[in-house]
Amino acid sequence: MSNIILVTGGTGLVGAQLIFDLVRDGRHIRALKRSDSKLRVIERTFREHPGLLSKIEWVQGDVTDLYSIMDAMEGVSEVYHSAGLISFRASEFEKMMKVNAQGTANMVNIALEKGIKKFCHISSVAALGRVEEGVVIDEDAVWKTSKSNSNYAISKYSAEREVWRAAEEGLNVVIVNPSIILGAGDLNSGSSKLFRQVKNGLRFYAEGRTGFVDVRDVSRSCIALMDNNIFGRRFVLNSENLSYKELLSSIAEGFNMNPPSFKAEKWMSELVWRLEAIRSFFSGSNPLISKETSRNSRKKWNYSSEKIRKVLGSSFIPVRQSVMDTCRIYLAEEIKK
Repeated sequence: MSNIILVTGGTGLVGAQLIFDLVRDGRHIRALKRSDSKLRVIERTFREHPGLLSKIEWVQGDVTDLYSIMDAMEGVSEVYHSAGLISFRASEFEKMMKVNAQGTANMVNIALEKGIKKFCHISSVAALGRVEEGVVIDEDAVWKTSKSNSNYAISKYSAEREVWRAAEEGLNVVIVNPSIILGAGDLNSGSSKLFRQVKNGLRFYAEGRTGFVDVRDVSRSCIALMDNNIFGRRFVLNSENLSYKELLSSIAEGFNMNPPSFKAEKWMSELVWRLEAIRSFFSGSNPLISKETSRNSRKKWNYSSEKIRKVLGSSFIPVRQSVMDTCRIYLAEEIKK
């Protein structure tokens, strides 16, 4: 079997970084992308090495399309599965289950059929479940039904069940559970929305707390685990646990702006997500704040990545450095415009 590595979700934040790190290391990368995917994030990731973009073998397909996956995995020895849908709109739950859960089932089923040697599944700390505030969450967390678990969390947990099932059937798998991933991604999705909101003059901050990790650390960790043949295990990837106020203040500093200075009280948060729902209904755009994100932003979650630090001797980029690096990229793009 040849040494072709397949990466799904290659036009997203994590997938783009994985592709960059693997291509820069001289590996043969095949990347799956949908027909309507934009290349903005991956072009940004390769900004200092644009010549390497031609090294990527792009194939058109979708994790929900079995035939395209079969074609994409032909001759492949390793798979990094980072494709997924993030949404906090209740109306998109079924779509998330189709992409995240069924899509992952498709991936591992074909991987078993094709005799793939190694499979890395990029999951989320959301899949570990959220039950009790104040408790440090690590790899030993046991999923329990809870109102704090978002629909996204349910879809990622369901995806992991498919991966573990495939492991029982003989697939060499490793799962990583990153906390909120920081990096220069699509300003309309994920943590990148926070950068856009601060740049637009965000005045309020939520009182919650959670974990954050740089996308470069996520990529490095995945590759190290695969290269060291560490399978049948999961690893939390988290640099630091910070309050949203601390994170937003760092972003404001990176943009040379005033930090958010007013705490969003509970009644304000409840009002805002309702107003956002009305606005998005009439505009047809995604709400910047949903009921789920509003309520979870007031919670305090703490994650531990001690396991991977011990296994790989890993160290993580400090959140402040990650934020500053990301802000510099966005500011440089504005200057070029």
